[in-house]
Amino acid sequence: MRNEKMKMVLFLCVMMLMSLSAAAQQRVEVLMETTEGNIRIQLYDETPEHRNNFMRLVMAEYYDSLLFHRVIKDFMIQGGNNNTRQSTDGYNSFPNDSLDYTLEPEFHTPQLFHKRGAVAAARESDDVNPGKRSSGTQFYIVWGRTFSERAIDFMESRMTVDLTPEMKEAYMTVGGTPHLDGSYTVFGEVVEGLDVVERIQNMETDANDRPVKPVMIIRARIVE
Repeated sequence: MRNEKMKMVLFLCVMMLMSLSAAAQQRVEVLMETTEGNIRIQLYDETPEHRNNFMRLVMAEYYDSLLFHRVIKDFMIQGGNNNTRQSTDGYNSFPNDSLDYTLEPEFHTPQLFHKRGAVAAARESDDVNPGKRSSGTQFYIVWGRTFSERAIDFMESRMTVDLTPEMKEAYMTVGGTPHLDGSYTVFGEVVEGLDVVERIQNMETDANDRPVKPVMIIRARIVE
């Protein structure tokens, strides 16, 4: 019943979304209130399908009460799995979502890349998803780490995309996950609350990379 209601709400949100996008004079921002603090995310216009999909889900209150179910220190925090809505243990992790659809990738390197604070779409692995299609609901926020110039050059030699001087500088000074560039769609970035992301990625986790202390998205909403 909840899934049918969700689909109906998503459908009704399309007209609202079109009006909101037409009126917007700047990039859309989403505020996520979590049990560890607030995270403010700016969505990129360069990835319209991912931006619009995320906005629809936010307006449908899809993310409310979901957990950050996968957290890896010095890498990223991941959320958006509907199975975690009322779960404290024993849930099945990605890709077993009730909203079963995917999105075409929208890669925009070098403009959009996996710097610290980047928001990107999770997806299934290449062996079952050669088209690199994004999950319709799951996302992750990058933390990563900083790299030496030598390490960056070595990583670039093994990547399918070239890193610009600006990208290299960001990875050496700010940090991130360069090995994901060109493989996962980056569609936004954290503009406030990076300290909250840091706190979450530092939390104790179990053998499945799930925080021992549950971290919930209390509410997500579009803000001015």
